[in-house]
Amino acid sequence: MSIKKKNAFIAQTAIIGAMYAALTYAQNLILPGTTTMAVQFRASESLNVLALFTPAAIPGLTLGCVISNIASIGQGLPLDMIFGSLATLGSAICMYALKTVKLGKYPLLAMLMPAVWNGVIIGWEIEHFFIEGDFEFVGFLTQGGLVALGELGVMAVLGTALYFIIIKNNLNKTVIKKPE
Repeated sequence: MSIKKKNAFIAQTAIIGAMYAALTYAQNLILPGTTTMAVQFRASESLNVLALFTPAAIPGLTLGCVISNIASIGQGLPLDMIFGSLATLGSAICMYALKTVKLGKYPLLAMLMPAVWNGVIIGWEIEHFFIEGDFEFVGFLTQGGLVALGELGVMAVLGTALYFIIIKNNLNKTVIKKPE
């Protein structure tokens, strides 16, 4: 990879990470708790769509999630910085890998990845660490389902809108293209 490609990759990673963290902090400032509740509607999760266009989104989204979840430590959720970021990493990798699998012109399978990864990992985290008593599979399904529901809402509404705005305006070929 040339120096120019490396610099472009690093710049995209930093910009995406900063956008994710800034959107999460802004939303939490305006609507406290909406970025950390069981059924969260974290608007910054719509940026997962960027993983369909550039591999720099994978570390960028993960870094942005780590930074934004630092605030969770003060809310008694230190593990969310680890597990939430792992869920973001997994979903971004899968979205990038599935970017060409489409239903018509829509990457439906890729768009479901944030709900799948966050539902499983955060559902497990909540049931294992925050619910008193033994791990219960029904509790895991409930917690995971609530998390997945919020992710589905974000990706179906904001993520889909962002995806089509990027495509319609050819931003995938100009602004957020894969570093060359």
